[in-house]
Amino acid sequence: MFDPFISPNELAKDINVETVPADYILISHGHEDHIADALSIAKRTNAIVVTNWEIAVWLQKQGVENIHPMNIGGKKLFDFGSVKCVNAVHSSSLPDGSYGGHPMGFVIESNDKNFYYAGDTALTYDMKLIGDYRKVDFAFLPIGDNFTMGVDNAILAAHFINCSDIIGMHYDTFDYTKIDKSEAINKFNRQGKRLSLFEIGETITK
Repeated sequence: MFDPFISPNELAKDINVETVPADYILISHGHEDHIADALSIAKRTNAIVVTNWEIAVWLQKQGVENIHPMNIGGKKLFDFGSVKCVNAVHSSSLPDGSYGGHPMGFVIESNDKNFYYAGDTALTYDMKLIGDYRKVDFAFLPIGDNFTMGVDNAILAAHFINCSDIIGMHYDTFDYTKIDKSEAINKFNRQGKRLSLFEIGETITK
């Protein structure tokens, strides 16, 4: 699970957070719309929480015990594959206003497929390093603009990471991040890229 934001999310009102399973929870940064349900899910499932040092310390103070702290540039092998922490250009604070450390993205590599979860980020030339040194089968990129990169920059990011299979995220949750979905999909298509936009609760197998 990445950045659980369910119970305060009006778009996810039909999902019962108490039934959501998790073996691992990866948290990219401390903003409420990425950490809102991390405490409750982690305590209920005893999932391993992978995040930066500052968030890890904060979660421990809230009673979460199963934590693996990391930081940008670090890589760790878990039972499902490896997690590489990469740069994200954003801000980060925790729900109580304390410092949330530097935001991160994650590159997940396994024997099956590899993917990039960008977290909340602007377009950054660092993304080219991912495309130069790793095979990325699909990627989660923010497309909502205003707080993160928008559709046009996400297309550039897809080129940087040499990936044609993109899953859009961080859009439509707030008025600030409303997008024209059809236009977004068409823009990606015109650049030889595929943009998938999930429905809430939808499952897609890659």
